[in-house]
Amino acid sequence: MGYSLATVLSAIEGLARRGEFGIRRLLRGARIGLVFCVTAAFALPATAQQIALPVEVIFIPKKMALWTLELETTVYKPPGPGPFPLVVINHGKAAGHTGLQPRYTPGWAARYFIERGYVVFVPMRTGFSKSTGGYVGGGCNIESNGLVQAEDVAATVAYAHTLSYVERTQTLVVGQSHGGWTTLAYGAAKPDPSVKGLVNFAGGLRQQDCIGWQLNLAKAAANYAKDTKLPSLWFYGDNDSYFTKEVYTEMFARYKKANPQAQLVAFGEFGEDSHRLFGSKDGRAIWEPHLEAFMRQLGLPVKVVYPQYRPNP
Repeated sequence: MGYSLATVLSAIEGLARRGEFGIRRLLRGARIGLVFCVTAAFALPATAQQIALPVEVIFIPKKMALWTLELETTVYKPPGPGPFPLVVINHGKAAGHTGLQPRYTPGWAARYFIERGYVVFVPMRTGFSKSTGGYVGGGCNIESNGLVQAEDVAATVAYAHTLSYVERTQTLVVGQSHGGWTTLAYGAAKPDPSVKGLVNFAGGLRQQDCIGWQLNLAKAAANYAKDTKLPSLWFYGDNDSYFTKEVYTEMFARYKKANPQAQLVAFGEFGEDSHRLFGSKDGRAIWEPHLEAFMRQLGLPVKVVYPQYRPNP
């Protein structure tokens, strides 16, 4: 059986009345301290009471010719029935076996979208983490690599649109590193009509075992652009441990030549490695104003409707 703090204090007070004067004085101080602490807790402003993100892990079916794969997917859903606009966030690729890569949880970035009333889907692509199937790398063919990865984005968007709480007319696709490259590839692979734009954070895939991989990346980006009708927003920094300024500048220049709707935010240096901008709490101050302006341009909602999810200062 449990006892409340008030009950325990009353019991101690009974002992104090039987002559334990020191205990009584200590008790009085404890009560005053308790009242102060409780009052202070309830007096905290709402913005300081950061609450945990509502999160669920589901497995999205991806139908193949002879079988069905499952994509392990993290879902961040705002409170209420919706329907909510949709954001799909695509993860990067860590070194080593893809099946050992942990589930990607971009909490800091997800908060930005949930604040604005979006539901966020973060699928682990085929062969990553607990998603079934095997990773298809495509060897040194970086263009093919991205297009294969983009099939999982298409499966995620299609599945999300079957859910009653998802708004089927407003979708944004975002990606970081290999996920940014996947996002650009998805734009070239007949994306769903609900997708309004693409956001690429330090996208690409460093293939050091492939001769001329940097130029291959730029050429593939240009080919994606030729088949892409959507606007895109790119973020790259100058101290990126994966892609140098020369690499991302050439890649963007070739892409923009074929698709003038692309915008580049070259934000300079960030921390020890600008490749980590998207996943960093401090990085939001850099990308938030640019992303908000881009979303306004696309006609996507940007008004904050759930301020309780904003990170504490």
